[in-house]
Amino acid sequence: MSVDRFANPPTANPPTAPTTRTLTLAAPTVSSVSPASGPAAGGTPVAVTGTGFTGATAVRFGTTASTSFTLDSDTHITTTAPAGTGTVQVTVTTPRGTSAELVTYTYGTVTTPTLTSVSPVSGPVTGGTTVTLRGTGLSGATAVRFGATAATSFTVVSDTEVTAVAPAGSGTVQVTVVTPRGTSNAVAYTYSVTPAPTLSSVNPVSGPTTGGTTVTLSGSGLATATAVRFGTTAATSFTVLSDTHISAVAPAGTGTVQVTVTTRGGTTNGIPFSYATTPVVSGVSPSQGPRSGGNTVTLTGTGLAGATAVTFGATPATSFTVVSPTQLTAVAPPGAAGLVDVTVTTPGGTSAHGTGTAYFYVDTPVLTSAEPSSGPVAGGTAVTLTGAHLIEATAVHFGNTAASSFTSVSDAQLTAVAPPGNAGSVQVTVTTAGGTSNGVSYTFSAAPVLTALSPAQGPLSGGNTVTLTGTGLARTTAVMFGTVPAAFTVISDSHLTATPPPGPAGPVDVTVTTPGGTSPAVTYTRTPPPTI
Repeated sequence: MSVDRFANPPTANPPTAPTTRTLTLAAPTVSSVSPASGPAAGGTPVAVTGTGFTGATAVRFGTTASTSFTLDSDTHITTTAPAGTGTVQVTVTTPRGTSAELVTYTYGTVTTPTLTSVSPVSGPVTGGTTVTLRGTGLSGATAVRFGATAATSFTVVSDTEVTAVAPAGSGTVQVTVVTPRGTSNAVAYTYSVTPAPTLSSVNPVSGPTTGGTTVTLSGSGLATATAVRFGTTAATSFTVLSDTHISAVAPAGTGTVQVTVTTRGGTTNGIPFSYATTPVVSGVSPSQGPRSGGNTVTLTGTGLAGATAVTFGATPATSFTVVSPTQLTAVAPPGAAGLVDVTVTTPGGTSAHGTGTAYFYVDTPVLTSAEPSSGPVAGGTAVTLTGAHLIEATAVHFGNTAASSFTSVSDAQLTAVAPPGNAGSVQVTVTTAGGTSNGVSYTFSAAPVLTALSPAQGPLSGGNTVTLTGTGLARTTAVMFGTVPAAFTVISDSHLTATPPPGPAGPVDVTVTTPGGTSPAVTYTRTPPPTI
């Protein structure tokens, strides 16, 4: 049977064969090796850093493959340097190629690290002490050991310095530093049993919220202090004075906090320290006093507790007593006449000047005269007192008895009503905030008494001499025949003579008046001449 070759003729455009694409990946790169040198014998652990390390098949130092390596990530390989000499290129090979960067590793004589000192040389058995290790060849350190125990942590500061935190331990151990180039010599470090520190007091116990107060801390076991804290805030600075004393500057703060000290032996108990607000003085009573001082003044306000000073102007109070946070009493010091501000200082600062803080120093009053200088024992005499600094009189006394009343007329004059008193002289004084004046004399006089007059009669024309007998006559100011005054002469306290004035026939009352009053009357009779 014949087959028609053209039964299924070919298409005009036969199918195209599938296309094959090849993905080309980048070769690895090496950017650094650490350390970059090691001994010719090899064996140094080396960290290789770069890119594209996934699938690495070889790490070579020159033409020599490393004896082993670990692929840590696409960018990091840990390997061991093989034996070698000179400076060689380190390469990484993957299925994608071999790195081409010129990163080298040098074979040569390597100096083993050395230690020259550790500081401090001891610490508590609980560990935690930061120790500074000094020496040479310390860069690249891989371990720090205290005896057989690794340091809690360490930091390479430079090729000559490493800091390490001591682990817990006991006794004396040897500290060593391990680097890829070997292990250093050992330096001794001693674990000491340090007693826990204690605090017994802080002084002062308070200060301003702004901080800056120098506080003395007393206790025991403070010599190795590494920190002083006010609450959770470190002191601005501190100085260890001895095993029992530390001086610390308080930081800023508020409220009451616990002061603690941390040493190698631990942290102390807490002692309270209060941040005080600035005091305010709002009242001064009395608000004036004598230049000599000595009077007690009550100050009111807020924040007065813990007062350390009270000043009148620039002069400290003679003494003061804190009554409560809102009140204290102070004894005023001497001062010059005039106005001063009273301030209170506490650990929180010094109160400001302002309303309610004024205090006046007042001059002591002076008296020069009293007029009249005498009056009846019954009192009631208005007496004019003259002197200086009288305007703010608070009391007038006749002896020990207060005046019935008084009125300040001016700084140089006042009037006072004499109280009742016993016959005799007393000192009149004036009291102000500046003190009590000198005294001037005032006499309380008893009313005069007449017991007789001789002769008891006389002519209508008067002009004759009559002798009056009695008591209290020495300070006679008037002799009256009825309502008519008579001329008189005082002979003594018990006698005076008088010349009766003319008058009508008949009896008339005769009286004597002194500063003590007017006497009871005695009778004098005028008689007409006989009739012829």
